[in-house]
Amino acid sequence: MYRATWRRSAVVAAVAASLFIGSAAQAAATPEHGRVSTAFEIPGDRVYPEGIAADPHTGDIYVGAYEGGAIFKVTRGQRVAKEFLPSDGRAHALGLEVDRARRLWVADRNTGVAVYDIPRQRLIARFVVPRDADRLINDVAIAPDGTAYITESRRAEVYRVTPRQLEEARDHDGPVPITPAFDLSGHLDPREPGAITLNGIVAAPTGRYLLTVDMTGGDLYRIELPSGRVSRVALRGGDLNRSDGMELRNGTLWVAHPILDANAISRWSIGKDGRTAQMTRRITDQALQLPTTMVRTHGGLYVVRSQFDKGGPSGEGTPQLPFSIAFVRI
Repeated sequence: MYRATWRRSAVVAAVAASLFIGSAAQAAATPEHGRVSTAFEIPGDRVYPEGIAADPHTGDIYVGAYEGGAIFKVTRGQRVAKEFLPSDGRAHALGLEVDRARRLWVADRNTGVAVYDIPRQRLIARFVVPRDADRLINDVAIAPDGTAYITESRRAEVYRVTPRQLEEARDHDGPVPITPAFDLSGHLDPREPGAITLNGIVAAPTGRYLLTVDMTGGDLYRIELPSGRVSRVALRGGDLNRSDGMELRNGTLWVAHPILDANAISRWSIGKDGRTAQMTRRITDQALQLPTTMVRTHGGLYVVRSQFDKGGPSGEGTPQLPFSIAFVRI
């Protein structure tokens, strides 16, 4: 059974507090409860899950551990996940994504992103970002052409790894450096130094644009591809304050809101050109246990119950064991 190594620092605590702690006043004015149940459990008493992804070929689900960086796997029908990849240098596994070639992309909070061949359970390539300052590598999205886009939450930047770069990295001995493809810092409203900005990111199925959320400002941004032209999405019926991971399917966007005392998931209808978003529903339920992100498969949402506020990076206390993933219909 996996046991994550427990590490805590004042810096991590401060960052996590800005990420995940908000007041109940940030929830919807009229809270609505959804159908929340437990999908499966994750072994380990200090895992604090953060990211999740599903293999489009098999339906297998992968979950990343914030503490220790291990990756867990569960197949449909299983009630307990098993360790799939131990940490190979990762301290924190955040955003996860599986591409059409059955490669698992894992964002490491401190360094960059690693890519694994799922059938062989082996590392293909590792991409690292410049370390001239503290970084927060957060979430991953895969566009239809196979290009990966990765958010950096301190500088409001988006990194890009093209299929060609991935192929070249396979033959490279050691990590490959990458630089930002898009800089959104000039498009965001002014923030306090060190504020967490870009978080969740998704790619339109047409390949024409990306959507990424500013966690602190509550705004949604559209990045046109391939030009990188940035525009703010017009939100109607709600806001995206304290937003984390997102899932986009058939014009519907689901967003996780890890807000203390008001754990929430919102659902939005995205305009055909990705320039408008209308909130159609929002549920709040303590059973979500500080949701960080989700993946839609098997007819519902598999939502990560991070419990970051229960002895994790954003609060004192003791987590409810075992850690688990929720199944939600919304």
